[in-house]
Amino acid sequence: MELVCKTVVFFLLVSTSLGIDGELAQDFVAIAGPLPTTLAHRLHLQSHILPKEALDPTVSEAHDDFCQQDTVISQLPQYFSHLREIGVTHYKVFLPWARILPDGDAKKPDEAQVRCYQELLKMLVAADLRPVIVLHHKGVPDTVAVGRKASSFADLFVDYAEFSFYVFGGLADMWLTFSDLPELLESLPYSDSQVRVQALAAAHERAYSVYHKKYSFQGGKLSIALGHDDIPSVKTKPPISCSFHLEHESVDFLSLSLQYWCGNETDFYLKMSEFQNVWKDTEVLLFSLKFLDCGSLEENPFIPVAAIVAAINKEKARTIGYDVNEFLDFSSRKLRTSEAGLTGFSLSSYTLQENLSAAIAPRSSYQTVWEMFANQSELERDTFLQDVFPSGFLWGTSTGAFNIEGAWAEDGKGESIWDQFGHEGHVYMNQTTDVACDSYHKTSYDVYLLRGLHPQLYKFSISWPRIFPAGTNETIGLKGVDYYNQLIDRLLEANIEPMVTLFHWDLPQALQVLGGWQNDSIIDAFANYADFCFTTFGDRVKFWVTFHEPWVISYAGYGTGEHPPGITDPGIASYKVAHTILKAHAKVWHLYNDRYRSQQQGRVGLVLNSDWAEPQTPANSEDVKASERYLQFMLGWFAHPIFVNGDYPDILKAQIQEVNQQCSTTVAQLPVFTEEEKTWVKGTADFFGLSHYTSHLVTAVTNGTCTPGYESIGNFSLHVDPSWPKTASSSIHVVPWGLRRLLKFVSQEYTGTKIPIYIAGNGMPTEAVGDLINDTLRVDYFRRYINEALKAIKLDAVDVQSYIARSLIDGFEGPGGYSLKFGLHHVNFEDSNRPRTPKASAYFYSSVIENNGFPSKVSDRSSTSVVFGLPTPSKLPSLPASEVPSKSKVVWQKFSSQTDFERDMYVYGTFPKDFTWGVSSSAYQIEGGWDADGKGPSVWDNFTHVPGNIKNNDTGDIACNSYNKVEEDIYLLRALGVKNYRFSLSWPRIFPNGRNNSINSHGVDYYNRLIDGLVANNITPIVTLYHWDLPQALQDIGGWENSELIELFDSFADFCFQTFGDRVKFWLTFNEPQVIAWVSYGTGEFPPNVNNPGSAPYEVAHTLLKAHARVYHTYDDKYRASQGGVISLCLNIDWIEPKTPSNPRDLEAADRYMQFLVGWFAHPVFKNGDYPEVMKWTVGNRSELQNLPSSRLPVFTAEEREYIRGTADVFCLNTYTAKLVTHATTRLNPFSYEYDQEISTDVDSSWPTSALAGHRAVAWGLRRLLNWVKEEYGNPPMYIIENGVGIKTKSDVDDHTRILYYKTYIDEALKAYKLDGVNLRGYNAWSFMDFFEWLNGYEPRFGLHEVDFNDPNRPRTPRRSAVYYAEIIRNNGIPLPEENKFLYGEFPKNFCWSVATAAYQIEGAWRADGKGLSIWDKYTHTPLKISNDDNGDVACDSYHKIEEDVEMLKRLKVSHYRFSISWSRVLPDGTTRYINEMGLNYYERLIDALLAANITPQVTLYHWDLPQALQDIGGWENDTIVQRFKEYAELLFQRLGDKVKFWITLNEPYNTAYLGYGFGTAAPGISVRPGRAPYVVGHNLIKAHAEAWHLYNETYRAKQGGLISITINSDWAEPRNPHKQEDFDAARQYLQFLIGWFAHPIFKNGDYNEVMKTRIRERSLAQGLSSSRLPEFTESEKQRIKGTYDYFGLNHYTTVLAYKYEYSTGILSYDADRGVASVTDRSWLNSGSFWLKVTPFGFRKLLQWIKEEYNNPPIYVTENGVSERGAIDFNDTWRIHYYQNYINEALKAVVLDGVDLRGYTAWTLMDNFEWAVGYDERFGFYHVNYTDPTLPRLPKASARYYSQIISCNGFPDPATGPHPCLETEPDVIPDTTPGLADSVRFLGLDLTSQRAEIALYVLFALSAIGALGLALISYKYGTISKRYHKQSSMELSKM
Repeated sequence: MELVCKTVVFFLLVSTSLGIDGELAQDFVAIAGPLPTTLAHRLHLQSHILPKEALDPTVSEAHDDFCQQDTVISQLPQYFSHLREIGVTHYKVFLPWARILPDGDAKKPDEAQVRCYQELLKMLVAADLRPVIVLHHKGVPDTVAVGRKASSFADLFVDYAEFSFYVFGGLADMWLTFSDLPELLESLPYSDSQVRVQALAAAHERAYSVYHKKYSFQGGKLSIALGHDDIPSVKTKPPISCSFHLEHESVDFLSLSLQYWCGNETDFYLKMSEFQNVWKDTEVLLFSLKFLDCGSLEENPFIPVAAIVAAINKEKARTIGYDVNEFLDFSSRKLRTSEAGLTGFSLSSYTLQENLSAAIAPRSSYQTVWEMFANQSELERDTFLQDVFPSGFLWGTSTGAFNIEGAWAEDGKGESIWDQFGHEGHVYMNQTTDVACDSYHKTSYDVYLLRGLHPQLYKFSISWPRIFPAGTNETIGLKGVDYYNQLIDRLLEANIEPMVTLFHWDLPQALQVLGGWQNDSIIDAFANYADFCFTTFGDRVKFWVTFHEPWVISYAGYGTGEHPPGITDPGIASYKVAHTILKAHAKVWHLYNDRYRSQQQGRVGLVLNSDWAEPQTPANSEDVKASERYLQFMLGWFAHPIFVNGDYPDILKAQIQEVNQQCSTTVAQLPVFTEEEKTWVKGTADFFGLSHYTSHLVTAVTNGTCTPGYESIGNFSLHVDPSWPKTASSSIHVVPWGLRRLLKFVSQEYTGTKIPIYIAGNGMPTEAVGDLINDTLRVDYFRRYINEALKAIKLDAVDVQSYIARSLIDGFEGPGGYSLKFGLHHVNFEDSNRPRTPKASAYFYSSVIENNGFPSKVSDRSSTSVVFGLPTPSKLPSLPASEVPSKSKVVWQKFSSQTDFERDMYVYGTFPKDFTWGVSSSAYQIEGGWDADGKGPSVWDNFTHVPGNIKNNDTGDIACNSYNKVEEDIYLLRALGVKNYRFSLSWPRIFPNGRNNSINSHGVDYYNRLIDGLVANNITPIVTLYHWDLPQALQDIGGWENSELIELFDSFADFCFQTFGDRVKFWLTFNEPQVIAWVSYGTGEFPPNVNNPGSAPYEVAHTLLKAHARVYHTYDDKYRASQGGVISLCLNIDWIEPKTPSNPRDLEAADRYMQFLVGWFAHPVFKNGDYPEVMKWTVGNRSELQNLPSSRLPVFTAEEREYIRGTADVFCLNTYTAKLVTHATTRLNPFSYEYDQEISTDVDSSWPTSALAGHRAVAWGLRRLLNWVKEEYGNPPMYIIENGVGIKTKSDVDDHTRILYYKTYIDEALKAYKLDGVNLRGYNAWSFMDFFEWLNGYEPRFGLHEVDFNDPNRPRTPRRSAVYYAEIIRNNGIPLPEENKFLYGEFPKNFCWSVATAAYQIEGAWRADGKGLSIWDKYTHTPLKISNDDNGDVACDSYHKIEEDVEMLKRLKVSHYRFSISWSRVLPDGTTRYINEMGLNYYERLIDALLAANITPQVTLYHWDLPQALQDIGGWENDTIVQRFKEYAELLFQRLGDKVKFWITLNEPYNTAYLGYGFGTAAPGISVRPGRAPYVVGHNLIKAHAEAWHLYNETYRAKQGGLISITINSDWAEPRNPHKQEDFDAARQYLQFLIGWFAHPIFKNGDYNEVMKTRIRERSLAQGLSSSRLPEFTESEKQRIKGTYDYFGLNHYTTVLAYKYEYSTGILSYDADRGVASVTDRSWLNSGSFWLKVTPFGFRKLLQWIKEEYNNPPIYVTENGVSERGAIDFNDTWRIHYYQNYINEALKAVVLDGVDLRGYTAWTLMDNFEWAVGYDERFGFYHVNYTDPTLPRLPKASARYYSQIISCNGFPDPATGPHPCLETEPDVIPDTTPGLADSVRFLGLDLTSQRAEIALYVLFALSAIGALGLALISYKYGTISKRYHKQSSMELSKM
């Protein structure tokens, strides 16, 4: 019985290969041999079959060297037979290479040896034992002459192997090339170990190749025998033992030799773990198996055997056989022997099955992993591992669409289940995802943060309903697609790989209505959605996640109902949903695999979430089982089908089955996969995405219930250790070590090394209160969890390839809303801008990414620098002294005569590739640490500590604390994408007393860290040596008034060059020396507060110049050759514009100012070493007048001049503003540098202001300034080092005005470069962040980043301007947007081209022929209503000039003419009681004349001139007017309808209602009821229009066949901030209150839009009213109004930028109801009207909006045009520009957007009465000369241009050659491109000489014709008296 018991051990090894009937698998290998020594002795065979060395007791193996002696081996067949009887199937045979081929030559074998081994093999075969032949064992035989070439060993071995295959191959089908690799490698005669490895590998691989090509026809297999130490090394790198790297392709199975040390099982488990990771799913043969120090083996052999089984034989293990020698040796100690031989022993199959039940079952992966760590001490468990992650490790961060995007209904997005869930109030404090982080509008913001963080991956999800609003591809959200395309592209630009999740919980609500994930049809819907995503984004996305945490979807969405769709069905729905998700995942994986993988080369996986489960009572086996059950219910539920066998885990299935059996009803229903589905699901992941946050203690439930529930079904209960740190979420505790264990489990159970693990979600929430920025808890969490991942990789050989932190930003966190903060960046959800501020954790995680983990030592400093855009250091040319005035006065001559249009035209383009973009700061303003680490005091330290010196008594003691925030600053610089960073060195921080005997190493270290960080991120340091913070110790000896400072400054500079110059290649000696000299030593406003304006500034400047020159020469002589940098100084320059450019004295004053400001320092350095002549002359003369013996301006010696001249390599400047200057005779006393200039400065009040009184934004001054430097100093390489604007507000990240500043200033720099040839090399914005602004403290904010100075952490928040500037940098300028590019093409045939007028504006004859009074007659005759007291009494006198007007129309070539009928001219009292036939006759004659000219009349019934008689009874406020208007319309239809086919009922009803009855700036001028009257008037206007339409439609249309509709005016409204949802809402609100007020009832549903109704009703109720102030239509009225149009008449002129503005509740007005304010963009061209900015892009957008909003109605543009003011200029290039671009945008709307545009009407035919502004503003193609009684009409250049567009029906492409529509005669319209070569000035135009000559002849001809025409007109019409006009302050915009 003992024998039977012992031999069960053997069968345990093979038990995993039992078939279902208990028999051994047919091909299972049980391998014996060579004989163990002891057994050979027992068999008395040792002298026959054992070599001599085997007799040594230390040798544990005998070699089958049977053929060495001539022996009798008759007993062997019996022995072999007995081996077979007990179950051995194979036998090891070691061939002796040296004896088979004694000479190493396969042609000369030892035939006796060959025959002997053939006999042995035959003997084995006869005994039914299959030989396993080892070709070579241990070292290289001495008889084999390998030679010195690495290839010779392989050549010899392959010859031997092929010989062996040939002669023995018929007897064996299992081969090993080598065993005992270490000894073999050692014996190879190569000194280089790598060569040995290569030789061995080559020998094996070639033998493998030969075998399979020639000898393996019967299915033979070949491998190599690996020793115990070789197991993990053969595939992993770096190697552990023999360095032999083996691939699957060169072995048919894996042959292992194992050692098991009893008592030291942990090492064995680790080794086995490594093996499993490397060789998962590979066939394994245990070639040799040894037990060491296993004294207890006899008593309980099951212990080690079970351990090995558990370690190797996991579920479905692929072990093909074992070495059984140990068991034979063990058993032989008890065998009885006889002379006849062995006493037989055997074990039948029955006995095997009988004893298997008693065997110890193999341990699961969970048990193995748990036991690995179970005995760890806390110290060992929590020890921090100081190491780095493998090279190529991927770091990332993540978000989810519904967490951050917002824009829940924007751009056609469909509703998601989370949208509905929030709107139903299921979330904390009724919060919703409506706006969230507004990331849909903030792509550039989020990428900005990512650039700062610099991960390699960004995991985000696509919102299914944003792409497919209804869940299917029937409708596609193209704007949503654009959003993701932009995000992906921007990520790739930033070198960040997108990892895209297809489904992150936000199911389209439309699909949930159909059952959601419970409906199998969703599988196809999901596949279609995925297919679209792969097609659309897959060319750029290489990491795809099908589902994020499907357990959460199944458990929380359909089990507990905590998540949407809120279904509580844990027993049925939850499992059904999981089943559906698994099949959907598989389908999508196969879709990608079959259709996209080969081309796109991406990876598809999914992310599964899992806690780690630890048994609460480790000694309780039930708790251990419950822990494993919990993991299988959570992780295995999804992982097992995909990563193991296509089916659910057995534990899960068994548990559910058991629960259902115990209960009377079905508690849980687990769907079943078909066999086909299992195959389909298995293996459908290219990576294992793991999401992990916490761990649990688990106990088994003893008294389970039958109530369906996650824990009750699983029969487990979850707990936590009270000592585990808590987080803001009750479900997440900090248990870092759980991650390592979970990773080991995943590797053991699912992935091995074939499938990488991506940690795709790890993080912790903090609360929404307390310190939201300094999140030290999160820092510690990340530090410890990431370190556990590192341990898993380094210590446990787990193949983790990525770590992704959750999350990039705070977001919407499910049912917790915004109360849980997971973000690396804080989002302020109380601020509609949703500002993002990096937390401490962001900076920490960034450092982990940068260091790739936790290196024990920071790498040494780099000594190289990446330098962008720097010129090769070279001497600038010598220049002569400036003249008086200087030649640079040509700049004023060139630019001061520009028109506003020429000056302000925005230019698009980019800078040169090597252009350098940066930001700037200075030490005292930013560093803080004023007395830290040994820093000495500076003059600013002392100055600011005196109360009253600085506003609010602010100091720079802490400032931004940059001294302690190097990493934070570099983070934001990296986010900006700058190429350089300009900062200054604090002299007293490096030399505390100003001298080199006091070096402060801490200060040096700070700057080294800063510079190293910059260089590491490819940011060039531009370093200023002196930015005003003089060591106080040096001021104590006189400061810059003491020439000793020249030497001391040089000493400081020398130290800096020596210390930092290996990395700093751009040096500035002084920042703004003029400020030092004048403000510090002249006015004394700055420290050291020397008030000596007449002498000290000149003396100090003298010293500064010499100090600068000294430092320059030090660098030039000592360092330039080795360091190769450039050095200069930085000057401050305002632009100065002569107040009267035509006045020579003002021009000379401007030149003089520039020389005193700039030339003071630039002239000596960049010209001749001396001061400007004008400065020497002026100061000298004034000194003489002041009775001084010599000039107050010091004199340089000739030697000094030569020393100073040329001491700059580049020209650097700071500029902020401009001034106007005039010549002034200034007083002689007191002496002053300021008075010496003899000028007076001023500013233009229209220039935009800033936080500093002297800093107005005058962008065009920058271009002129740069041109001045070019002309004055020979166009040196120029760098703008500071440029920016201060804003007063303390907290506003939406800094719109700063963006406008940069937008215009940078464009002027671009013009200087592109148009003027200025050698501009770089631009730096001032400033990097808010900081100490000198005398103003912290009040003016210049920063691109907001700093909260009330927070000791000094958090930095990117402003909108930072994101804007980053875009400028990214684009290297301002490239022309694709949508702005000009489109060539034609409008549709029969397109209507028209021009418009209005009766009151042109007709005049206000009392002629019986005309009645209109409201405009009365209004214009009321004082102070109209500018200049103008009126329309005569206007253009068109009532008497039909022929002239029609002639103009004919010359314009229009097909249509839009005009209006004066109601009071036809019906003087507004009613049909009296018809004025004379008035009606005028219109009949006009219409006849138009038709005769083939021009179609477009007639407006009402264009604002209501009969005064009707106004006297209430006008449009009296609803009887509806009938009056209908009667008036009917008269016109009757009398004119047979000839008029195009009717407009009302023109711009908005202006009638709002301006006429609300604001009161138009007739009738009512403003007393602004909250009611406009709505009443609008109500009646809509009803009047509807009645007129129905009248025509029902009575006249059939006979007359015309069109009738309404004309509505509208601006386009852009959001002021395009990254802000609130501003999008404001823009939408603006449009609905403007165009929607009238369009929505008519073109949609007969009623007002919901925006208006809701806003006005809510405000009305809040005001205490019982109902809305907006009237309501009855249902019948709605039906009558709806659809009363034949086309959409549109008047459009301009665009506004809209933003929310909430008025006080008590204000009753239309504006307050609308709740929107608007501004304009400073870069937009102006016009003659304050409200009209030239914005062509808005025209196209408005047309698109009308198309989408009102179902693409036919549109006729009925007005569009631009005004002018001031002196008449017939060459109205601005108007040509306007029409060219606006009409081109209309063409784009037609051609590109499919807008049904039928016609275009320009406003206006001729200059006319422009309402409240009278005749000040002129819109006409024709100028009307009102000073001439005949009112002649003269064409402007725009008239001809418009006629040409009409002739061409658009814009023919010049690339196709000359077009017939283009006139052949020369064009007198000039090309206004600045700087044309070969041009001459003609009448203020830039023309080529040839065109100028032609223009001259044309002018002569036109003059003659004009004179003749005037004579004829005068003769015909006589003289008309002039009209008089008076000034009025009231203005009415022409809308």
